[in-house]
Amino acid sequence: MSNENQPTLLVIDGHSLAFRAFYALPVDSFQTSDGQHTNAIHGFIAMLINLLKAEKPTHIAVAFDISRYSFRTREYPEYKGTRGETPPEFIGQIPLLQEALAAMNITTITVEDYEADDILATLATTGSAAGYRVLVVSGDRDTIQLVNDEVTLLYPSRQGVSDLTRYDPAKVQERYGIRPEQYPDVAALVGETSDNLPGVPKVGEKTAVKWLGIYGSLDGILENAEAITGKVGESLREHKDRAVRNRRLNRLVTDLALPVELSSLARSAIDEEAVRDIFARLQFRTLLDRLLKTEGIDPSASQAGSATPTSAPERPEPQRLLDEELRAWIERNAASGCGIALTADVVEGRVVDVALSTAEQSVELAWQLHGADYAPFEEWLTGDSPVVMAGAKSLIKAFHRSGLEVAGPIIDVELLGWVLRPGSPEKDLAGIARRYLGEDLPVGDPNQLIASEGSGLAVDAWFLSRLAPVMREALDEGSLRVFDDIEVPVLPVLAEMELAGVAVSHDELHTLSTSLGDRAADLAAQAYAEIGREVNLGSPKQLQEVLFDQLGMPKTRANKTGYSTDAGALADLQAKSPHPFLGLLLQHRDATKLRQIVESLDKAIAPDGRIHTTYGQIGASTGRLSSTDPNLQNIPIRSEEGRRIRSAFHAGEGMETLLTADYSQIEMRIMAHLSGDPGLIQAFKEGEDLHRFVGARIFGVDPSDVTPEMRSKVKAMSYGLAYGLSAFGLSKQLRIESSEAKKLMSDYFERFGAVRDYLRHVVEQAKTDGYTTTIFGRRRPFPELSSPNRVVRENAERAALNAPIQGSAADIMKIAMVRIADEMRTSDLRSRMLLQVHDELVFDVAPGETDTLGELVTRHMSGAAELSVPLDVQLGVGTDWNTAGH
Repeated sequence: MSNENQPTLLVIDGHSLAFRAFYALPVDSFQTSDGQHTNAIHGFIAMLINLLKAEKPTHIAVAFDISRYSFRTREYPEYKGTRGETPPEFIGQIPLLQEALAAMNITTITVEDYEADDILATLATTGSAAGYRVLVVSGDRDTIQLVNDEVTLLYPSRQGVSDLTRYDPAKVQERYGIRPEQYPDVAALVGETSDNLPGVPKVGEKTAVKWLGIYGSLDGILENAEAITGKVGESLREHKDRAVRNRRLNRLVTDLALPVELSSLARSAIDEEAVRDIFARLQFRTLLDRLLKTEGIDPSASQAGSATPTSAPERPEPQRLLDEELRAWIERNAASGCGIALTADVVEGRVVDVALSTAEQSVELAWQLHGADYAPFEEWLTGDSPVVMAGAKSLIKAFHRSGLEVAGPIIDVELLGWVLRPGSPEKDLAGIARRYLGEDLPVGDPNQLIASEGSGLAVDAWFLSRLAPVMREALDEGSLRVFDDIEVPVLPVLAEMELAGVAVSHDELHTLSTSLGDRAADLAAQAYAEIGREVNLGSPKQLQEVLFDQLGMPKTRANKTGYSTDAGALADLQAKSPHPFLGLLLQHRDATKLRQIVESLDKAIAPDGRIHTTYGQIGASTGRLSSTDPNLQNIPIRSEEGRRIRSAFHAGEGMETLLTADYSQIEMRIMAHLSGDPGLIQAFKEGEDLHRFVGARIFGVDPSDVTPEMRSKVKAMSYGLAYGLSAFGLSKQLRIESSEAKKLMSDYFERFGAVRDYLRHVVEQAKTDGYTTTIFGRRRPFPELSSPNRVVRENAERAALNAPIQGSAADIMKIAMVRIADEMRTSDLRSRMLLQVHDELVFDVAPGETDTLGELVTRHMSGAAELSVPLDVQLGVGTDWNTAGH
């Protein structure tokens, strides 16, 4: 068979390459919006795409280990025994990678009691015997033994998986000075640290290679061991059993009974719909485009599940209308009730040019701050006709700065896309148009001074006008209510809060930053005194040397650079093996982290003396709001330093005080309502301390006899159950024995059985429906519940437990915010809503309005939902955020 007609079999060590990708790419840079780490998956698939393009394999398979146990560990239990625990950020990535490979129609293979290397060896042997050119991709050097004239090893560099070195027989000879089949003999003599196989002492690689050159093989070396002189000869004779054992263990199995035939590994077309779905969940937009192009698919082409028009309608030529002509156009199109789409060019936060469009007509306006020629447009914008936009909150703020308010009902297609697909919404208008219209939105070249033909504001507005009805039609009844009654009404409220900002004292933050800096320096000095020298407390490498070498502390989980020194690992270490240095180190980290928060807040103070955060309405699949630039939702409340940070937030100029309003235990109240548990409902209706009430029933004591320790255990468990906390997780969190945690949970469910039944029902119903639903109808899809991968499925089950509870809490808060803002406006109150921090609202209170605002806020927050238990609201008043807390 000629080389150009010879089939190519590509076989990949899945775990080996995924681990290398994990350590090559930064963990924090590859994470989905719901917290799933994806760096290993991203690096692996990027490497795979490169291989598909470069090698053009006709057949392909990826082998995975089932566990770290195999026939080798039965013979030698210490085999690979030095490998640390799997990094928590890596857990869950392999099942998702396997799901992605399945969508690409790439076969994955596992064999009980054997390693992935044995699968590779069997495929390489049978493939080369059947006339295939075989490419083995692995980061395990044991696979060097597979190299021959028909089998090439592609071995990743230390930098990751993007750079692969090709090992053919000549390359192996050049690198190691031996033939490929001799490599296991070298490894047997020298040992393999990664496999925990100690070699013959004093025998290094050069010595082993020299011996092989003389005696030909390990057997030949051992047969002539008596002839080898010196200390190294003595060591060989004394430890030859090690070499024999190592050679027996590093010999790869080449005749496994595999569950597939070579012919079934032939490359076939990817399942485009499945690929788009899994890549959307992983949020691999660029990687998806690369893969589709590799497969000869236009990334912008329509796909299954998306709108696919038979032909795109012709774009209208934009008109330029003024005065009465513009008025007539707006009145004619506004009368349809469908909404006129609006896009605007914003410069330095203010609106410059505007485009309006329907599906049939477009208008361009060179609008410059109340141009008299565009009065009809301004009247329409402040009227009650629907306005279709994308990214409406930013435009509302821009119009406000330009002297206009957007008063009409808003249809934001970005919000629509998020409500439809909360786990993986499209990031921009182009993506939305591609998904729901099956068309490409023309995008101008940002480097061109003049916009490209066919792109611009009018074109964007035209796409918006056609997207809105299509997307609204795709919403189910409950999701439509969430969009119309919750998400759209809260949008202008958030815009007002961002525009208002909150007054913050630069002097107080500066003083606190200096204080925290001094504290960090003092803690560092004390830490240095404990070990007798100075080190870089921010250097993982230096900390590992101090903790595990100098102080001899127990090892934490292994990572790329040795052993973990992250906050969680060191907190666990301090709890189990306390040491003064480690305690000081943790305090130093806390002080340093708080100082960073303080400095970020100080830098964010605008010239008006206020911080204007940005609220993320789109992103969290639960419906919760986020806060960025800066994040005002991560300021600690329970520490003294955290309270000092809050003290810097104060009532604004002309205001009398701050008022805070906080829902008390809202998620547990929602749990009581959804489960219908009589015990929980009784506790809330009678105004009992919930955790004391529950503790009394679990521990069989009077409420007055529930100790603080009992209450803490019950509180951790009550909240943990709603997040799928296991007995093991509870034991770790409370630092108690697993048996005690298991009994605690058992006793809880025995007395609050309706909670157990509800939590079971939530997951079962989600498996049936494919989604969870909040009290108000917000859906969160969970396609992963039907995943064949156990880890993916169990992660989805835990998320599904809490989605209705956390989502309902988010809905309730937004409803309350809208009603409060509406009444504040209609009552002409001068007070302002400033902040939303999860279950808490913060207000600037105008003189004389404290009682009125307090009553109004309490009434709307407690009445935002009709539950079987009361929604309790706690108010606080003070000149700063800390004193106004409760």
